[in-house]
Amino acid sequence: MRFIDEVTINVQSGSGGNGCTSFRREKFIPFGGPDGGDGGDGGSIFIQAKSGLNTLVKFRGRRVYRAENGQSGMGRQRHGHFGEDYVLHVPVGTIVRNCETNQVIADLTAVEEKILLLEGGRGGLGNLNFKSSTNQAPRYSQTGGEACELDIELELKLLADFALVGLPNAGKSTLISSISAARPKVADYPFTTLEPNLGVVTLDESSFVVADIPGLIEDASEGKGLGHKFLKHIERTSAFIHLVDISWCLEPFEALESYATIRNELEKFNPEMLNKKEIICLTKTDAMTEEEITIYVEFFEEMLDKKVLPLSSVSGSNVHTLKCLMENLMISTKKEQ
Repeated sequence: MRFIDEVTINVQSGSGGNGCTSFRREKFIPFGGPDGGDGGDGGSIFIQAKSGLNTLVKFRGRRVYRAENGQSGMGRQRHGHFGEDYVLHVPVGTIVRNCETNQVIADLTAVEEKILLLEGGRGGLGNLNFKSSTNQAPRYSQTGGEACELDIELELKLLADFALVGLPNAGKSTLISSISAARPKVADYPFTTLEPNLGVVTLDESSFVVADIPGLIEDASEGKGLGHKFLKHIERTSAFIHLVDISWCLEPFEALESYATIRNELEKFNPEMLNKKEIICLTKTDAMTEEEITIYVEFFEEMLDKKVLPLSSVSGSNVHTLKCLMENLMISTKKEQ
């Protein structure tokens, strides 16, 4: 299934049914009076966030979404049926914008959150409603309210607790497959991951969502590579897991440069991203000796003044430790909120 995170659609509420102008006609009741029923209200357009959805692909093949019109009133005081509402189901994290004004209409960040986009037209009143002591036989009724129409843009920004970031082939897909049930494509060439993958990590009674973001490269914030399309998905995460592949490096400073490259791109896209907490992991350590790993760890901790975690998703080394660090980070983040 293709990952679609931006679509533009047209939504239309239902028009209200017309009121009826009618009079009671029976054999022995020549002046039965007005009996026109009211028209039904038109259906409204709602948008609702649903769990289990992580793409807007279902909106790709259809442009217009309409609610049902209200039915017109009829004689014998029969009212028209109300038009059925139309509910657009979208993933959690969807932003709704007015295409004309670019104003944000809704930001759906909670499961089952439901927002009214367009209200249906009101049904017109039948002539029965206009009967009075001075007007016993009103010969007019109301027309139903008109339908409303709106062009909206849906933009999805994935909601996850952690985002896996790093250069292409840093080991993000392998890691998410080892800590969750997600099964992304894993290969030994750059840009294996072409779309974000979500995985749910469980540890004892805790669980948190991790997003595998396609690899970033230098100048990704300016449109290079694939990662620039998905930088916005990192904005909503609580923290980063920054993966740095040290298996190819001849010297520790080369690995540090790759770490700095990603940090620079995050800052260019949104400087506030650098304020997020992060766990730094030195990956693909299964092909290295303990002495070599220690050199890299000590170099990173000295240069960054932060703790780093050597990690191998293949051998499982320190994978459980990472999950514990993620849990502790989530707990501390919630306490600060």
